[in-house]
Amino acid sequence: MSGHSKWHNIQGRKNAQDAKRGKVFQKISREIYMAAKSGGGNPNENPALRLVMDKAKAANMPNDNVERAVKKATSVGEGENYDEITYEGYGPGGVAILVHTLTDNRNRTATNVRVAFNRNGGNLGETGSVNYLFDRKGYIAIERKNLEISEDEMLEKGIEAGAEDLETSAEVFEVYTAPEDFVAVRDQLTGKRWL
Repeated sequence: MSGHSKWHNIQGRKNAQDAKRGKVFQKISREIYMAAKSGGGNPNENPALRLVMDKAKAANMPNDNVERAVKKATSVGEGENYDEITYEGYGPGGVAILVHTLTDNRNRTATNVRVAFNRNGGNLGETGSVNYLFDRKGYIAIERKNLEISEDEMLEKGIEAGAEDLETSAEVFEVYTAPEDFVAVRDQLTGKRWL
């Protein structure tokens, strides 16, 4: 029975889970930093920050980590500087790909993206080569399972909330919005008692 310690097995599993959570928390912290840096540290006035804070809450990120990221972004002084960069290219079969990145090292990120394209049968394109093919939209999916609302009523409610379009299927209402209206539309639709 040598080498079969229950405590050691539990410790190994816990360390692996903690490492995964740490990566998720680090990614969300960067997103919080960028949202607070660009729009301010008040989530009531900054919809992008509020959206990322909701994402952090869904991932069970501690409030201390969230507050630390906001404080780092809003404090005056020299701190980390993240850049948002968009890469464009073509994948296998000529599929257009748009990659949005958030990085503290532009050169490393460019190399990593280029290698990812090359290894998977694609190639990195010039700026503007595929960007015109994409529209940025907010997307909200609402399950129809227990809703007693017709398609016309849902369309009316969505338009009142500021949505641009509504598509329906047997299972889901799909609401499309402008990116800047996403949080307002989501809050208004989820605040209704019929949802």
